[in-house]
Amino acid sequence: MNGTWFRRHGRLTGVAIACILTVAAVGYLVAAEKQSTQRVGKERTMEFPVKKTEDEWRKQLSPEQYRVLREKGTERAFTGEYTDTETSGTYLCAACGHELFESDTKFHSGCGWPSFFKNIGDNVVEIPDVSHGMVRTEVVCKNCGSHLGHVFNDGPKPTGLRYCINSVSLELKPEAK
Repeated sequence: MNGTWFRRHGRLTGVAIACILTVAAVGYLVAAEKQSTQRVGKERTMEFPVKKTEDEWRKQLSPEQYRVLREKGTERAFTGEYTDTETSGTYLCAACGHELFESDTKFHSGCGWPSFFKNIGDNVVEIPDVSHGMVRTEVVCKNCGSHLGHVFNDGPKPTGLRYCINSVSLELKPEAK
């Protein structure tokens, strides 16, 4: 064998290996996405106290609220009404009015969305989410099942959690003076 044969076939082998790895990675992501869809499907069939049809939600919510709360969308970073708000009060679910977070658990994480280190009681449900090729934990309202955002393990003490929540999924009820 001479060096030319090895270089030619070595490159071909490298390209083949890269293709195989790419196909395997895409297959994994497709499987993970399918698995996530099944989990989300199960979550959406969970029983929540507030029961409305999607048409009823569309009539009640703005188009942006519907996209985020009911279709699991997200608002653009640093554009939400409550990203930098420091008003004292309670943050409610914009879909059903359920109490979710107290303002004294809100902090500036720099992520572009309102961040909280603790929710009120157990008023949110956490669901594994492997959509978009990432491993995250989705947060939904325990009362109506609406998508709020995600929770991460990189928050401040005492919980170490960062609930990264879309402003459009919240309504602030200011503290009475």
